[in-house]
Amino acid sequence: MANKDQLKQDIDAFVERVWPEVLDDIADLVNVRSVEDLDHAAENAPWGPGPREALDEALCIADRVGLAAHDCDGYIGFADLPGVSDKQIATIAHVDVVPEGPGWHTDPFEMVRREGWLLGRGTIDDKGPAVLSLHAARFFAERVEETGERIPYTLRVLLGANEETRMGDVEWYLEHYPQPDFLFTPDAEFPVCCGEKGQLQGTFSSKPVAGSVAGARILELAGGSAVNAVPSLAHAVVRADAQALSVPENFEVEPAGEEDGQPLARITAHGVGGHASLPEGTRNAIGMLCGYLLDNGLCSDGEREFLELERVLHADTRGAALGVDATDDIFDPLTCVGGLVSLTADGRIEQTADCRYPKSTTSEAIEAQLARVAAGHGAEFSVIRTCVPFYVDPSSPEIQTLVRCYNEYTGLDTKPFTIGGGTYARHFARAASFGPEEPHQETPEWVGQMHGPDEGASEEQLRQALKIYICAIAELMELEL
Repeated sequence: MANKDQLKQDIDAFVERVWPEVLDDIADLVNVRSVEDLDHAAENAPWGPGPREALDEALCIADRVGLAAHDCDGYIGFADLPGVSDKQIATIAHVDVVPEGPGWHTDPFEMVRREGWLLGRGTIDDKGPAVLSLHAARFFAERVEETGERIPYTLRVLLGANEETRMGDVEWYLEHYPQPDFLFTPDAEFPVCCGEKGQLQGTFSSKPVAGSVAGARILELAGGSAVNAVPSLAHAVVRADAQALSVPENFEVEPAGEEDGQPLARITAHGVGGHASLPEGTRNAIGMLCGYLLDNGLCSDGEREFLELERVLHADTRGAALGVDATDDIFDPLTCVGGLVSLTADGRIEQTADCRYPKSTTSEAIEAQLARVAAGHGAEFSVIRTCVPFYVDPSSPEIQTLVRCYNEYTGLDTKPFTIGGGTYARHFARAASFGPEEPHQETPEWVGQMHGPDEGASEEQLRQALKIYICAIAELMELEL
């Protein structure tokens, strides 16, 4: 116990000393708009220039804090602190982010400190935690330098650059490198997530019904910033007189010029954005907009058929109206969210869907049902990607070590849990997601969620998370792997 007390004192002193650098490093990463851009992908930048720049910045931080940094051709990076054994304890965080989207009150790519909070895209998902993982490893690097005693296992800090879209980074990594002996990712909530729902993402596509198609009323239709985010903004340009239309709360209606002597109206819906896996408390702007178009007759018969499909999709966030709702005794109920809507050049309306499902159903069953619903509205459904549910034994020594460290620092008595979000953990045989979000923390109204506008992280929450990560790594080093 005396050794544990001394360890905690050393951790406290370390975090106090390095915290200004931690903040600077988070700010430097937030400054990079590291959104996937495959149109500008290149050699050593397979996910585009933004993720490449952020990965470079993270590897520079790793080098500066005393780790051996390695770039894997831009797909992913890692930084090592060699141990007595080649067996690895690893962390993995990502430096790519979802697009900024609308509704920000600050520059999304400039970290702002306000009343104990850090605002900016990536502060909590996942650039802030990535910096924490690097400085947690720094603690051990400094001890090795001071004492000359190597840690029992090699500590590897993995830095992903493609988590938000396809996780191609970690797929590439596992094709070229062996699995770590245990890994945690700081990309969820405390205490410890030992399971993640399955995922299915797909696209509903109409027949050519809008745009320049004869008889069409809808000339523009767009909304959302990512497949896995609840959209806070959506708009349409329709053939209609704006002055004759109602303007409900959270809507804007304004003239948009004329076409062929007919007046045009631009209708904008303002919702409440958030992560697709946590739709409670959000308000989907696409669903709002499609409902407005239907209720006001601002569509042709062909457009109406697809808008009615939109109404079914957005009727609830549990997939009940679609007929895909499901529950079990391990996970929360299925969620289903429409994330992106767009109008193609040939007049097709395309709408994405993001489903997070428990073990009581399958992606095949969900796909078949969504295809049936689509066909009933003259549309098609195609799958973008799927992932099966992920679950590890919560009683394993590694999971119990993480829970114990968290409880010791917080004075709580928590248990492992499961989530609807998808993290890197599902790609590894022995892994878990481990903070840094606190599920019950009070958040000011001007601080937004991950994937939404005004994304923010509590500075004190991040400080404590860094201490917990160091303590957890120290105790993992004592296990028999």
